Amino acid sequence: MVRKKIREYDSKRLLKDHSKRLANIDLPIYSAQVTKSTDFTELLEKEKWLSSRRLVVKPDMLFGKRGKSGLVALNLDLAEVIQFVKKRLGQEIEIEGCKGPITTFIIEPFVPHKQEYYLAIDSERLGCTISFSECGGIEIEENWDKVNSIFLPTNRPLTDEAIAPLIASLALEIRWKIGNFMKGVFTVFQDLDFSFIEMNPFTLVDGEPYPLDMRGELDENAGFKNEEKWGNLEFPLPFGRVLSPEECFIHDLNEKTSASLKFTLLNPKGRIWNMVAGGGASLIYTDTVGDLGYAAELGNYTEYGGPSEEEMLKLARVILDCATANPDGRKRALLVGGNIANLTDVGATFDGIIRALKEKKSELREANIHIYVRRGGPNYQTGLAKMQAVGEELGVPVEVYGPEAIMTGICNRAIEGI
Repeated sequence: MVRKKIREYDSKRLLKDHSKRLANIDLPIYSAQVTKSTDFTELLEKEKWLSSRRLVVKPDMLFGKRGKSGLVALNLDLAEVIQFVKKRLGQEIEIEGCKGPITTFIIEPFVPHKQEYYLAIDSERLGCTISFSECGGIEIEENWDKVNSIFLPTNRPLTDEAIAPLIASLALEIRWKIGNFMKGVFTVFQDLDFSFIEMNPFTLVDGEPYPLDMRGELDENAGFKNEEKWGNLEFPLPFGRVLSPEECFIHDLNEKTSASLKFTLLNPKGRIWNMVAGGGASLIYTDTVGDLGYAAELGNYTEYGGPSEEEMLKLARVILDCATANPDGRKRALLVGGNIANLTDVGATFDGIIRALKEKKSELREANIHIYVRRGGPNYQTGLAKMQAVGEELGVPVEVYGPEAIMTGICNRAIEGI
């Protein structure tokens, strides 16, 4: 599971769109998204309710405590909302040590209310934890002792009996409505492959549950089966995170291919660099370096799967450019690893890497790069032989290991080497 946060606008859109289909719950949710490209005249034409309702506006940037940070404006008309947005759009703020510009807002109807409830569903390895409290809102952390939780094992339905301990203290006239709402939200949670939903708070409008503030995370790995359900959905970067030119290049390359190509620059001054096949293997290599106490030396996170030789060449160039930048005389390590492939021709994959190594001969030597290779799978012997030979040709130290070696053994060798 790859948990990815989504904007509040999308969380509420998905909940509204699918609650009716899955649970026959018709939520009167209205919301509009505003960015620097928004034309308010066009927005008003599309969302006519904006001119007839009192409104709430707040940043939709994947960070919490917006109310406590003075970033939520309540009970405004549209002109006041526009003024609020224009004053803050692009403004740099700091939230819990992270700095970044505000680029996205959400506008919603202002809903007067008295009672605030808390609901969260969190996916775990063996099931889901469902939490509820009658004391929701901005003081939820101070009232965490009043939050009740149950654990629901995987494949176990959320029944009235299971929910009963969470809502036992509610008045009878609202108990069944909130219970049915929780079951409906859980049905959407499962059907759309959410990994986390939090409503803090939700309230009752005309006796019916209504989410005022909502956070959501989706399992990105389930995207292949949810394309139509999710609709036009983006996974925004965490607040304060800006892509480097190298990350932008690989991101654009990934968008244009059926292969999987991912590159995250962690520390430009790092001395351990990864060029690892497969998402699972990439995580294991990264975690292993961290577990050995060298997380601060990791230069990047990379994973690839199914690239052509040309695509592998482009990815390898980016990694090598970063790994060899600003040499300081100290040794650096490049991990070329992966699990034992089932179908991928290891020899062919290495051809793109070898071409990049040959292009960067002088840079590799100047940066004192040592290369550690571990791979298995179809044609791996040919691939390892090629890697060994190119090291000798370039005068760059290369150690190669096949499937007889444990997958992460080269992590130890790299750390010993630097």
